Amino acid sequence: MSTQLLGHKPARQAPGVNLHPQITLQLGRVHEACGPARRSFAMWLASQTQGPVLWISPAWEPGQLNPDGMMAFTDPARFIFVQPTRAEDLLWCLEEALRSGAIPLIVGDLPGAPGLTPIRRMHLAAEQGGTMGRAPLGLLLTPGDGGAQGIETRWHMAATHRDDARLWTLTRRRARALPPVTWQATMTAARAGLHLKRIETEDATA
Repeated sequence: MSTQLLGHKPARQAPGVNLHPQITLQLGRVHEACGPARRSFAMWLASQTQGPVLWISPAWEPGQLNPDGMMAFTDPARFIFVQPTRAEDLLWCLEEALRSGAIPLIVGDLPGAPGLTPIRRMHLAAEQGGTMGRAPLGLLLTPGDGGAQGIETRWHMAATHRDDARLWTLTRRRARALPPVTWQATMTAARAGLHLKRIETEDATA
């Protein structure tokens, strides 16, 4: 008589925001976007979510988001801006916003990559926020090549615009159990999302 082993059901995929058939950002976790076009990545992510977006950035930074540029991706009216005046309040605001579960997408536009302990606290806060309903998603924007420790995924985005064509190079640099991949992203129409084409490297095994 045949026997059937218990506990071998396929694991359910964790809910997330789907940017592309090969790109899903898991809810209840904190992700990182770096590179010169990291804010464009955040706008693209916001365009694939519903509800308000909380944007936390330091008050002392001179550069602020331009609504005209935002409109190509999503409605600027969805955004709530918080600008702490002290560096220590940036991460505190991110953690508390994730824990509240009140806002689906929280973006931290940071002057540098935080360490492992603050990231762990944010992950726990996002999990707690998910007990209120749908789990929030945290996105950290860090300059240069990033490097936040303990994040769920890391993405690097840089503009490669040509003439009137709006193009970007998007690279997945870190993800659990997934290899690095690079795509060319193209904006085909305002608020229509980005079209992605995978860029094959010379070394297919890399």
